[in-house]
Amino acid sequence: MLNKLLASAMCAVFATIGIHQGVMAETKQTSSNQMIDQNNMMNPAKGMEKCYGIAKAGQNDCGTASHMCAGESTMDNDKEAWISVPTGLCNRIVGGSAQSQAQKS
Repeated sequence: MLNKLLASAMCAVFATIGIHQGVMAETKQTSSNQMIDQNNMMNPAKGMEKCYGIAKAGQNDCGTASHMCAGESTMDNDKEAWISVPTGLCNRIVGGSAQSQAQKS
């Protein structure tokens, strides 16, 4: 009886360790993917450009001086937040600029 109880406890411990390692590996992979996504967004793809001042709050494509990640802008039309748009489109959008407020200064 004691051996059976000990075996069950050991199985529970090993299962918990296995689950923890699986979660940690998934978390590490997710973090790596987010870093790759952020690095890719720093320079928009060919045929795309950064357009500042038109992003809806929480819909920006990358970090700014006030936050580090995509989706963290807190106000609509933030002059420092940007999204990728097809080249040439930004200047046709009211409030859109191919340069941030800091770059204009």
